[in-house]
Amino acid sequence: MPKVFLSPSTQEWNPYATEGNEELYMNRLADRMEPYLRSSGITYVRNDPDRNAAGAIKDSNSAYYDVHLALHTNAAPEYLAGKLRGIDIYFSPDSESGERLATIIANNLKSIYPLPDKSRALPTTTLGEVTQTRATAVLCELGYHDNYADEAWLKNNLNEIAQNLVQSLCDYFGIPFVEPTAVRWGTVVTDGSGLNVRSYPSMSGEIIGSVPNGAVVIVNGEVNGWYVISYNGLTGYSSSQFIVV
Repeated sequence: MPKVFLSPSTQEWNPYATEGNEELYMNRLADRMEPYLRSSGITYVRNDPDRNAAGAIKDSNSAYYDVHLALHTNAAPEYLAGKLRGIDIYFSPDSESGERLATIIANNLKSIYPLPDKSRALPTTTLGEVTQTRATAVLCELGYHDNYADEAWLKNNLNEIAQNLVQSLCDYFGIPFVEPTAVRWGTVVTDGSGLNVRSYPSMSGEIIGSVPNGAVVIVNGEVNGWYVISYNGLTGYSSSQFIVV
């Protein structure tokens, strides 16, 4: 199953137009993404808020991740302060997968950003979290925090933005987006054999592991007769008919 390094900004020195700062609100956004990630079967690790971007890059590169997703907001140059708006999703021009993910995110955000023509995917060779990570990487600049309208949009739509970003990750990975429910516990009940865990909610999905009969699993979500489960570090889909919640 997909694994994401989630890297909200650590730049607390970037104040917003009215109240708060970039680190505060990007971490609030990441908080809201977590239930959608879990319910959709995407495992994740958060960056260390006490480390800078270089530390996030080092931590991301120290393990295997399918995607490195950096969350930021933008600020205009001083002579244009407060006058610019827009969403920029950055990718490395050397990464086809990065461009594909950035394009998916930018296009999906058009549906909730009030100026859809200003949500775009852009190449960059200067942002380390895009160019120096081993994983497919994008850096999201989710509006201009020195612009009152963009700040208000972000603060008033944190949950919708979180949902939209996870939907984009699901589109990129080719897995269903699953709405969060209350996290539940379930017991595997079979004829005594292990219960298959698959990479996709279908009998044609690749078997990525097995859970023994009688084992207790975490049920994070449900889609079309399949549960999104976690067991001993394994996350995937198992048929709901063999799990008693």
